[in-house]
Parts: sequence; structure tokens; C-alpha cells
Amino acid sequence: MKRFWLLFSQAVTVLLAAYFVVATLKPAWVMQPGETPTVALFQAPSDRNTTHAPGSFRLAAQKASAAVVSINTSKAARRNPNSNDPWFRFFFGDQDNEPQVGLGSGVIVSPGGYILTNNHVIEGADEIEVILNDSRRSRARVIGSDPDSDLAVLKIELDKLPVIVLGNSDALQVGDPVLAIGNPFGVGQTVTSGIVSALGRNQLGINTFENFIQTDAAINPGNSGGALVDASGNLLGINTAIYSRSGGNMGIGFAIPVATAQQVLESIVKEGQVTRGWIGVEPSDLSPELAETFGVKTDEGVIITGVLQNGPAALAGIRPGDVITNVAGKPVQSVSELLTRVAALKPGSPVSFGVRRQDRTLEINITPGVRPKPRRVPQ
Repeated sequence: MKRFWLLFSQAVTVLLAAYFVVATLKPAWVMQPGETPTVALFQAPSDRNTTHAPGSFRLAAQKASAAVVSINTSKAARRNPNSNDPWFRFFFGDQDNEPQVGLGSGVIVSPGGYILTNNHVIEGADEIEVILNDSRRSRARVIGSDPDSDLAVLKIELDKLPVIVLGNSDALQVGDPVLAIGNPFGVGQTVTSGIVSALGRNQLGINTFENFIQTDAAINPGNSGGALVDASGNLLGINTAIYSRSGGNMGIGFAIPVATAQQVLESIVKEGQVTRGWIGVEPSDLSPELAETFGVKTDEGVIITGVLQNGPAALAGIRPGDVITNVAGKPVQSVSELLTRVAALKPGSPVSFGVRRQDRTLEINITPGVRPKPRRVPQ
């Protein structure tokens, strides 16, 4: 009897082993008709509320994205004055009068519906439509614009608006992680990541007042006016331009610091325009030749080659040949830095300027005036 059970157990073992081999290598041989084969897999838990992965920017993107909007603009086509002339139509055909459309982005910065964007996004537009991340749409009106900084302020009338939190762009350092959020090429809201590549970029020929944050986060056409945020989702800048030979992203993008954007926003909302400081000088970058010509014993700062008669600087005692080394304690190394520092000053409030005159160091208080608007050359 014992031998019989031994033979039985061995036979069962052999049959089970054979079944397992066949089921693994040829599952179709043992499947019932109509039965679907299954594959053993290992899968992570599907709970989306678990702690985000290390290094993830999910929370920052979720926090900031709600306040970033898409902007659609349209501009009526210019009608050629000769379009009704039969001879003109014979040679050139019927001219299309379809409106020109544009795409861009913006950032909601106030519960009252104020939106920051680039001036070049809305310049010349007859109609502006704002599309929120929750798919709501609204017509927007222009509160004001500032071509010198390429910023504009829009306003929409909607309730329960998501608002972005303003960060501290002055505390940024090269290497800090950042996210760029916008609507590139009109494909819909997109988040890209990178780092701060450089600070204080100027002399790019983009704006009159340049103090850009440079980043390698992908910025493409349609991103203009969108948000550059930190790893906590706080606004650091307004995406403005890219350096590109092809029209697409090459890893060199520029954003206007939020400190500048906030100043422009407040000026436009309160006064309807941006009022900048002005001292009435003609500055030049300090070179060894100019330093030798004016007998200056320094190689840092911006040299003044001309002073406007009865201007704020002249009344304070600034002379040609003086070198301005700092404004209100902040050093200046180039003409663009001096221009930006002076423009940020409040007209009518005295400010201390560090001046190097030959071999002497001086502190001169200058009361800035209002920067004159550029004169338009008649066409």
C-alpha cells in the first residue's frame, strides 16, 4: 500500500511539473476556448495622493499653473486703399481682409483680475481673450502698457480667480531650479524645468531697460508673458524672449524679474503710466582711454561725459569726468546698470550717489526728476 501511494505522489508531481512547463511555454495548449492569456506583472500602488517622488516639481507646478493664462489676440487687417480699384484687383487680385491673430501667455497677480503679460503680446490688438486653466474665458481690457520694459497690465472680470504668489527675484542665484509655464505654439499650458543660467543680462537690444534672468528652461513662441517660478511655485519673472537661430528653443531664454514687473504694475494701476527717475547726464562705459583723458584714478563705475544744463545732476554738482560708482549704495558697472538704477528712483526724493572725481571719493545727493518721454520723429 505504501508503495502504491509513493507511485501516485510521484505521478502527480510529474504531471504538475509538465503542466507548469506547458502553461509557461505554450499557454495556448492549456487555455479554454475564448479565454484571454494573462501575464504576471509587478505594479506600484495607484494611490495618486502618496508623497511625490524625490526631486519632483509637481506641487510647484500645481500651485502656479492655475494662475497662468493663455492670451489670444486679434487685430483687424489693414485694408489697402486701392483694393476697390479694378486695375489694382486685376493685377493683385482680391486682398484678404482676415484679421491677424496672435498667441501669448499671462499671469494673474491679483484677486481683482489684474494680469501681467508682455507688451509685445497685446500691442496693437483690437480684441484680447483670456483663457484660464479651468477653461473659463473672458474678454480683457488693457489697463496700461510700458514698451520700455515690454510689460503690460490687463484686467478681466471673473470671480474666484486663482492668484500667483510673488517671489523674491533679488534673492535668486545662478543654479537655482526654475519652471517656465505658458502656452507654447498654442498647444496648451506646458511646464518646463531648468535652472537660472545667469542674472542681470543686458545690452541685448530687446528693451530699453534690461535686467533679465537667463534660464535654460524651454521657452518657445507663445510662452511670452508666462510665468517663471521657483521650486515652491512662487513667481520670479515674466518670460519675455529667447535667443534662437531657428525660432525654437535653444536653451537661452530671458525673463523680466518680478521686482521690475511689480513696480511697473503698481505704477500703471495707480497712475496709469510708469514714472521713472532721470538725472540728466550722458554716461559712457569707463575705458582706460577715458580714465586717462579725465584723470580718473579708478577702473570701476560709469563715467559722465556730458551733463545737461540745469538738470538734476548739474544742480547737485555733477561734472563731466565724474565717475558714478554706486546709486543708493548699489554698485554700477555699466551704462545699462546706471540707467536701470536711476529709472527705478522716485522723482523728487533725494538719493545718494557714490562719485569718484579724479583721486577723490565723494557722496553727492541728487534729486531725480521725471524721465522725459522719447520724442517721436515725424514720418
